[in-house]
Amino acid sequence: MSASSILSYRVAARPRFSRAAGVSFAVLLAIASQQTLAACNLNVQGVIFGSYDVFNTQSVESTGNVAVTCDVSTPYSIALTPGSGNFASRTLTSGANTLAYNLYADPARSSVWGDGTAGTVTVSGSATSANHTVYGRIPAGQNVFAGSYSDLITVTLTF
Repeated sequence: MSASSILSYRVAARPRFSRAAGVSFAVLLAIASQQTLAACNLNVQGVIFGSYDVFNTQSVESTGNVAVTCDVSTPYSIALTPGSGNFASRTLTSGANTLAYNLYADPARSSVWGDGTAGTVTVSGSATSANHTVYGRIPAGQNVFAGSYSDLITVTLTF
């Protein structure tokens, strides 16, 4: 079975001004017809990046969470789509303006969380309940226009 959630990342970027940035989610549940003894659900908590200052020399980092709950312990994997852009550099957009970012499976932010292709990793587990942290980073030094930037990422749980 697979379940999908659509994630919408929103980031505010204003030169020299601090603006809050948040993440909102729209959830889509799709169930494939496969024989399995488990029933699993996803609960996704957004990544809140805060504000992005084009003059700051530090990257903006934050975390989110993907919670998996199954009625019986079962092995599963979690994949993320590239959204706008590609796995090497996901893209937040505000109209025609873009802001590069990425999502990672590890705290060092060295393993891009994707679908297992193009050098990305998926996250796996086997439990009745588990939390998996999503590590986000917006690199410093991007010359972007002020606005509300967003991207849509689909989270797929396969079990």
